[in-house]
Amino acid sequence: MSNQPDSHPTPLGIYDKARKETITGIEVIAIALSLLWLLGTAVFFLVLAPSGVFNGSGGALQFVMILLAIFMPVAMIWVAATAARASKVMREESQRLQTAIDAIRQTYVAQSQGRNTTSEPSVAKKLDEIAAAQRKTENALATFSSTRQAAPVQPAPPPTEVEATHDDQVALPLGTSAEDLQPPPEKSDFIRALNFPENAGDKAGFAALRRALKDRTTAQLIQAAQDVLTLLSQDGIYMDDLRPDMARPEIWRRFGAGERGRTIASLGGVRDRSSLALAATRMRSDTIFRDAAHHFLRLFDRMFTQFAETASDAEISELSDTRTARAFMLLGRVAGTFN
Repeated sequence: MSNQPDSHPTPLGIYDKARKETITGIEVIAIALSLLWLLGTAVFFLVLAPSGVFNGSGGALQFVMILLAIFMPVAMIWVAATAARASKVMREESQRLQTAIDAIRQTYVAQSQGRNTTSEPSVAKKLDEIAAAQRKTENALATFSSTRQAAPVQPAPPPTEVEATHDDQVALPLGTSAEDLQPPPEKSDFIRALNFPENAGDKAGFAALRRALKDRTTAQLIQAAQDVLTLLSQDGIYMDDLRPDMARPEIWRRFGAGERGRTIASLGGVRDRSSLALAATRMRSDTIFRDAAHHFLRLFDRMFTQFAETASDAEISELSDTRTARAFMLLGRVAGTFN
């Protein structure tokens, strides 16, 4: 008779309950010991007992003592057998539970590997595209910064007369692009663009986004925000699901003025623990995500410094409720911007 538990793991790690054994080795041993004891007592009292044991001279007390001598050991044998059977059942249940846990773990690992294998090509392709765009942007910013630092400060050239062509068209100075002449977007369009269109039918949102993208600085911020929102969505983090504690406009103004520390800690109003944990883990382990997040935080910081100079409290409150601002609150808290 096997002592191994009769468990049958299923593909999902659920095990079938063991078939109950009516008579086990424990019961057989208990029956044998009981019969052996009863046989021994029968031989003793019927064959070897001294004369006068059953003649009734001892009365009821003697009869009770005889019954105890016969049946008390039998009762103790079966108490021990019951305890041994319960211990055996507990060991078998423990082994079946361990088998089920192992099956669940193996199934989970297999499913995780299958998902990673399936999604790896598309995710890797998307990450490569984001990395290429990020490197291109960083190289341009680095070149621009080094050129500004290396160039000596020179006095502004005297104003020159505007040359006109025969078509009475004004000639632009050499090196000036049409994008540089675009006026900054209206604050309403700017705020609407940072929130992105609600859906494919949001015509007003798309129109505001197109107008805002004509400004180079705004386009860079929107592109950086779109990159981090895409990366966050890969971990199931969506800005519409976050309900951050909104900071007052004066706190945002302090941030725009350069204050850091406890005075602006309320800007990190995102309290969703799962989103914070996922973003923090991605920030530590994913270089592309970390670079994209820091690039976005720098652009948002620079943008808000300029925006706060002319914006009203109502406009600051409206900006802080956009998807881009929520991403800034989440990533800023993970990166320690508000510490």
